[in-house]
Amino acid sequence: MLNRGRWDWAGRVALLAVLATCGGVGCQGESAPVAPAPPGPAVGIAPAETENPDRRTEALPASESAKTVVKAAPGPPGWVNFTDVTADSGISFVHTDGGGGTRFIVQTVVAGLATFDYDGDGLIDIYLLNSAPNPGAKFATPPRNALYRNNGDWTFTDVTEQAGVGDTGFGLGVTAGDFDADGDLDLYVNNFGPNVFYQNNGDGTFTEITESSQTGCDLCGAGVAFFDADGDGLLDLYVANYVDFDYDRNITESIGDRVYSAGPASYRPLPDRLFLNLGDGTFADISEASGIAAHPGPSMGIVCADLDDDADTDVFVAGDNAPNQLFRNDGQGRFTEVAFQAGVAFDLQGKSNGSMGVVCGDYNGDGRLDLFVTTFSGELAVLYRNEGGGFFTDVSRPSLAGASTFPHVKWGTTLSDFDHDGDRDLFIACGHFWRDARYVDSRTDTKVPNAVLENLGNGTFRDRSSDSGTGLGVVASSKGTVFDDLDNDGDLDAVILNANDPPTLLRNDLQTAAKSIQIALRASGTNREGVGARVTVHTDHGKQIAEVHRGSGYQSHGGNRLHFGLGKSEKVRQIEVRWPTGGVKTYDGPPDVPRLLVDEHRGALSATLQ
Repeated sequence: MLNRGRWDWAGRVALLAVLATCGGVGCQGESAPVAPAPPGPAVGIAPAETENPDRRTEALPASESAKTVVKAAPGPPGWVNFTDVTADSGISFVHTDGGGGTRFIVQTVVAGLATFDYDGDGLIDIYLLNSAPNPGAKFATPPRNALYRNNGDWTFTDVTEQAGVGDTGFGLGVTAGDFDADGDLDLYVNNFGPNVFYQNNGDGTFTEITESSQTGCDLCGAGVAFFDADGDGLLDLYVANYVDFDYDRNITESIGDRVYSAGPASYRPLPDRLFLNLGDGTFADISEASGIAAHPGPSMGIVCADLDDDADTDVFVAGDNAPNQLFRNDGQGRFTEVAFQAGVAFDLQGKSNGSMGVVCGDYNGDGRLDLFVTTFSGELAVLYRNEGGGFFTDVSRPSLAGASTFPHVKWGTTLSDFDHDGDRDLFIACGHFWRDARYVDSRTDTKVPNAVLENLGNGTFRDRSSDSGTGLGVVASSKGTVFDDLDNDGDLDAVILNANDPPTLLRNDLQTAAKSIQIALRASGTNREGVGARVTVHTDHGKQIAEVHRGSGYQSHGGNRLHFGLGKSEKVRQIEVRWPTGGVKTYDGPPDVPRLLVDEHRGALSATLQ
């Protein structure tokens, strides 16, 4: 008898291969969504019959990696125009999944990255995660994480050694936040193996404090985020975990003569960890007391946000081939798992997907935070519309938010206003984790282009990947993706971590008359960044909302400044901030500047982020 617990990936993708030959039928007899063409052709390995049989299950080694580009047109005036500027950036980092062949589940879930201003100079820097060698793999130089300082001219300097953040563990997730309220951003790395917590010394260096802070975790990690769980003004730490994997207990699957790592259903799911900040440099593990540990699952990307509008921070956890989880906060740091009741555990068909990354944002301008969740190949990425009262509706099909990327495995994502027209567009990072993915499903491949979808302002999206800039022609197996304004010109640029390849650095060469504003917060008390604060920007053409988060997407961190496109409006009329302390402050007639610092204690606005 077939062991269905071990059939989760191998069986699903084998079924997809059959379905692809008969027009694509959904798992419940429903036709697959009618979609625009995928974002570019599948480009990757040679056909299976011409492969070296000794290497057909291996991941692509970094030494053989070469950037492949398909045709993509420059973005027209008024629309995003991404240009690949990696080659001249000075970034020499090359990711590896640890090598040794695609036989270990941990290789399939690499990896995130972080953008943050580590040295306080007003420029956004880049931290990239790498993997440790797998059994049988040999490297002349051990892989390590890398920190690149932004020089302000689209070049970056490797400062990993000087900063002391070159962890050689198997990096999976990362976040940055000012946990000790000293004015600089600290760094937490969630590994397969011992996690690492780096405290920023404020002088361009970090000190490793994992043991002294009592935040150690030696499991198979996933996403990670800072947030204030109990409303005491201190940043707590949510550490997601995947499955109980060890090399000695590795499980593989076969499809034909191909051997693959087994999926998450073959392993015991792990509970996540919640560490409470005690305010003295140490944390207490409250995973069980908070209710989090009672719900183990194969966690992936996470986001901490106020999803039921009750002024405290909830936690959404994407589940890999398992129900998603939504932990509703009672305001005191105790959580109830309510994903099923809220409508976000499954998709519209009642199916749990291979959920990967998650981002929240108000895509339809109704003043509520919606959720967008990326998924496995042959599954729609899911857009959950927030209906209010803690309830959501899957609107993936009518919105067309996931149609064009249906064939691909989907990872990092964002809801951001790329063209400054006042609504939030989508970016979806794509790519499979098997070297010979096309053998299993002919509609996709190991390396495929990423996707950009324009928000049409009427509740629907349109795939604009073919004319969003030549940078969308890059073909890779993309994973973690972060958007930040790397050159301080007002629009959002991208950094993409590619498995077994160099990263991709995309500069947004947007040409538009529409303005934008970026807002940073300085809260009173110990939550200096205002994590969890909600900002509402009012213009002559309506209002927009955003929250301050520390960790989201696919196991990544970025977007330290809140970015708003102003569309047809010339300026902002009013800014409203609901501070983490519970107070709401309104600021009328803010200065007409591209970047603004809102200081809760001083009750003032400043046309600088320093």
